[in-house]
Amino acid sequence: MYGMINRAVKDLVLQDHGQEVWTRVCTEAGLESDEFGSMEQYPDETTYSLVGACSRILGASAEEILIAFGRHWITYTSRSGYGELLTATGSSLGECLANLDQLHTRISLGMPHLNPPSFRVEEDGEGGLLLHYISDREGLAPLVIGLVEGLAERFEERVEIIHDEGRTRAQDHDVFRIEKVA
Repeated sequence: MYGMINRAVKDLVLQDHGQEVWTRVCTEAGLESDEFGSMEQYPDETTYSLVGACSRILGASAEEILIAFGRHWITYTSRSGYGELLTATGSSLGECLANLDQLHTRISLGMPHLNPPSFRVEEDGEGGLLLHYISDREGLAPLVIGLVEGLAERFEERVEIIHDEGRTRAQDHDVFRIEKVA
């Protein structure tokens, strides 16, 4: 993963818990340095180690950490120069989700080693959406929940997100049901 992911984890921990906790997280994760170059590549294990260390230090499940990180990612990337790209994806949650693959294509022009997930959106016939999340990386479904929550907040929409189908041997991706809440 690119370093900007790890920088965002750092930003979240510093913002919510301070330097002392971040230092403990880095020690627990076995990191020699807590500096990450945004455009440098790091092994996925570095990010997974940070999430695991956050879980142990903060006393929260990895799922809770990933959801919080997903929400934070939306505000972090908006502040980090990607706000205009995010704005260009659409004027509603549904439009934005439907255009995430195009957003990743644009970003990959500057990040040649980017291995982004793919998203496919369809209407569920009851006024909601089904979001199909396809990724080579396992265990990140909770992150998607946080991302959708963060995007919904950005568009001032209230939604409920249900992880309908998880990745299994028979199913190569996750499916989320997104329902608007009045």
